[in-house]
Amino acid sequence: MFRKLCSVALMLAWGLSGSQTLTAAEKSPEAQPADNPVLKQIEVKSTLDQSMQPSLIWAPKSAKSSPTPLFVFLHSWSGNYKQNNAKWLKEAQQRGWIYLHPNFRGVNQQPEACGSRLARQDILDAIDFVIQHYDVDQSRIYLAGSSGGGHMTMLMVGHHPDRFSAASAWVGISDLADWYRFHVKDGKPQRYAQMILKSLTAKPGISKKVDAQYRDRSPLYWIANATDVPLDLNAGVTDGQTGSVPFMHTLKAYNQLAKKNNSPLITDAEMQQLWDQGKLTKPQSADETPDETYGRDIHLRRKSGQARVTIFEGGHEGLPEPACAWLSQQSRDTSSFGKGSD
Repeated sequence: MFRKLCSVALMLAWGLSGSQTLTAAEKSPEAQPADNPVLKQIEVKSTLDQSMQPSLIWAPKSAKSSPTPLFVFLHSWSGNYKQNNAKWLKEAQQRGWIYLHPNFRGVNQQPEACGSRLARQDILDAIDFVIQHYDVDQSRIYLAGSSGGGHMTMLMVGHHPDRFSAASAWVGISDLADWYRFHVKDGKPQRYAQMILKSLTAKPGISKKVDAQYRDRSPLYWIANATDVPLDLNAGVTDGQTGSVPFMHTLKAYNQLAKKNNSPLITDAEMQQLWDQGKLTKPQSADETPDETYGRDIHLRRKSGQARVTIFEGGHEGLPEPACAWLSQQSRDTSSFGKGSD
C-alpha cells in the first residue's frame, strides 16, 4: 500500500482554555491545566481520502536532534483529539517522550470513526508525520489508550503489529457486536448501542456485509496477529457493573493471544468468579503478586508470550503511571514498517 505521507504542515499552538467538557466514556474536559506544557496542533493529509486530519503533539526540544521515544495516546469512545488527558501527557513529559494525540475521526458516532480503515490510517499517517519531523527512536514507538482508546489500541496492534514497539490497553472493547448487545435494554438500544448503530449503520446479524464490518473493527478477531508485540491488557474488576465495558472484553482478547501461543486460557469459571465475587476462588501465585506501580490490589495476572493481562481493584479507568512504567521497559525495532510496500 502506498504509505508515503502527502504533505503536512500546519503547526500552531492550540488554545486550551475556556473550552467545553467532552462527554466521554471517561469524562474529560478539553481545557488543559495551566501548568501543563502547551500542545501544538498538526494537520495531516490522509493517505486514503486526502482529508486533513488534526492531532495534538508535544515534544522535548531534544527530539529534533536525538533519538526520542514516541508515545501515541488514543482518546476515548466519546472523545476526540481535544480531550484532556493531562495525566498521560505528564507521564510522557516526565520521561522525555514525544506525545502524540491523534483524532482518528473523533467521536465514535459516524461510519468514518469507530475503528474504520480511515480511522486506523489516520493514526499511521500521524505517526509518519512525527517520524518525518522529529528524530524518533523507532525501537520505542509506544501505543496506549483507555476505554474507546483501549479498543483502538488493541485494534491497531491487531491490524498493524509491525508498527508498534509495545502497547498498553485499558478497559477496552474487544467485540463490538457483543458490546452492542450489552447496551440493549428491553429491546431498546441505549446510548453506546445507539452510537454503534451510527457507526456501523445497522445492528449485528442483519447481513453478512454488516457483520464483516463489526468483525473488521473488533480487536477480538485481529489481536492474535500481535503475538510478537509486547502487549499489556488491563481492566478494573467492577467494570461492566460500575462501568460501561465488562472486563471480560479484556480477558477474551488475552485468550486469543494465549490460544495462538498454546498457553493456558483464562476459564469461563474464573471470569464468572471475578464477576460474581470480585476475586478468584483458587488464584494462581502470579494472581496474588503485588505490583506497587498500580497502587491497587491485583485480582488476576497472567502472561502468555509477550502479552500480560491484569485485572485490578477498580472500575472503568486507565492508570497512566503503571502503563508508562511498563512501556518504558519495552523495546522493539519497527523501522522496517511499510518499507517495500506499494
